Amino acid sequence: MTEYAVVERPGPLTLIQDCGRRGQQHLGVSVGGALDSHAAGWANRLLHNPPQAALLEICLGPFALRFPAHTCIAITGADCGWQLDGKPLDNWRAHRVGAGSLLTGLTATSGLRSYMALAGGILTPPVWGSRATTVAEKLGGLQGAPLARGDLLPYGPQQCNTLLAAPPGYVRQYSTEVFLRVAASNQFTQFPPQSRRDFFSRNYRVAPESDRMGVRMSGEPLGEVPGNMTSEAVAPGAIQIPGNGLPIVLMRDCQTIGGYPKLGHVYRVDLDRLAQARPGTQVKFVLGSLTESQAELAAQLKFFGSGQRV
Repeated sequence: MTEYAVVERPGPLTLIQDCGRRGQQHLGVSVGGALDSHAAGWANRLLHNPPQAALLEICLGPFALRFPAHTCIAITGADCGWQLDGKPLDNWRAHRVGAGSLLTGLTATSGLRSYMALAGGILTPPVWGSRATTVAEKLGGLQGAPLARGDLLPYGPQQCNTLLAAPPGYVRQYSTEVFLRVAASNQFTQFPPQSRRDFFSRNYRVAPESDRMGVRMSGEPLGEVPGNMTSEAVAPGAIQIPGNGLPIVLMRDCQTIGGYPKLGHVYRVDLDRLAQARPGTQVKFVLGSLTESQAELAAQLKFFGSGQRV
């Protein structure tokens, strides 16, 4: 039997997400999906959900959701001071929810995005094999839009035999400084040596104009960059350098082709940390390797059992 949780306070940007919509990029369709794979993966893992189960990505808060029937939930990521019927809930763990209960959260105190999973997942209709919401394309979720007050979220009431918590070593604290490892791109050597040195030696900050398509950097621009190139395929993690010399790190809702030169690609596992970086967060890029990037991604996918390819 399907029940419907009622959104009483949607917050500025709450989206239904999952692992993303793959295999459609040749049609110009973004991958989408949860920006923080670590926090989203743990939310589903704590409930023994399949890794592809749909859940909520709650940007900044505040947020409130009422449950008509009993179920279990798990909350991870940014801490919004969660409460269930007025009683505090610990972050990074699973909780039982009674019929008629109200879950509330305030504005996140650190980090940017919280994740809330329900036992069995959110059961909105999939589009091209995914329930992920991409707002620009109006796909997935509820009519491809952010949640609004009064929206109904379908779920199948389930109980948990055990209430799990993430081990302390996996619980992330979100700071005002982020280090991002970079694998060199095929256009890396087209950037002058001084521009490459400047890129890795400078401190940037997350610009307020950042969104799910790309995180823009503010700071001192690179002095010399290659001109625009013939458009080619791009993917989340690509570091584009437009004519103003300030990097843009593409995220999950990015376009599928682009003509800006790319200095490198941020490790996919490090994009999880960038997804939690608020405007003003200091960002430092560190040169790594494709081999290390692929190995760490493969380990993450194996841990969460996603079955995706590297």
